[in-house]
Amino acid sequence: MSERKVLTKYYPPDFDPSKIARTRGPKPAGPKVQTVRLMAPFSMKCTSCGEYIYKGRKFNARKETTDEKYLNIPIFRFYIRCTRCSGEITFKTDPKNMDYTCEKGAKRNFEVWRQNPGEGNGEEMETDQERLDRLEAEEAEMGVMENLETKVVDAKREMEIADALDEIRTRNARNERAGNKGDVADLAQRAEEEKDAERKRIEQEDEEAARRAFTTEDGEKVRKLVDEEATNDEAEQAPIKGGETVAEMMPPPTFKRAPKKKRDLGAALGIKKKASLV
Repeated sequence: MSERKVLTKYYPPDFDPSKIARTRGPKPAGPKVQTVRLMAPFSMKCTSCGEYIYKGRKFNARKETTDEKYLNIPIFRFYIRCTRCSGEITFKTDPKNMDYTCEKGAKRNFEVWRQNPGEGNGEEMETDQERLDRLEAEEAEMGVMENLETKVVDAKREMEIADALDEIRTRNARNERAGNKGDVADLAQRAEEEKDAERKRIEQEDEEAARRAFTTEDGEKVRKLVDEEATNDEAEQAPIKGGETVAEMMPPPTFKRAPKKKRDLGAALGIKKKASLV
């Protein structure tokens, strides 16, 4: 450990630096390869042993720059090995769809959010032109729906305007009729007078009905409550045997405090008292 920190190295006496040959080999042909540390970009299943590799698992992979390009964006290929059978799995970048494409050694698991129209149903995937046509058709359908909603809103506004006009016409006609008969204030006063007259008539009818109910056939008024009170007073003042009234026979009230009887707690506890011998 200490040798790597020294400033000078030991050179033997017979050391000849000219004997060290400097050879420069040719550059490796083919794509550039470097080792990188990455995580699995998607969950996959190994085709050799059936091992499932979840998304986010870390691998020491070999990164290869391919000759393919998409809009001048280079496409990279990665080589990893299965964690169970060490089978080689390759996948590469897909800048067109902003994703990765599994090439060999594994099969990508099904993901619902990645399913394109026609994929998974035995149909061919739609092309760019078909996708554009589908989007244009959807936009046209949305335009038709917007036009329909606009028409509904316009029809509703027209109905509200028509209702407001009808109300204005009705109010104007009522004012015209009121102008022919007199001023509007006179009409209001006349309506109040009619209400007062009706109220007085109802009160008079109620009074007449009450008078009939409390009058006998001879024309005398019925006074049952007064007669009953007089009868009770007479009964109290009437003398009883011995020349005394009812009020005189009743004893005067007393306010003496009555002694409270003590409870026998011994009987409640089952204790029996002996009888006194005296």
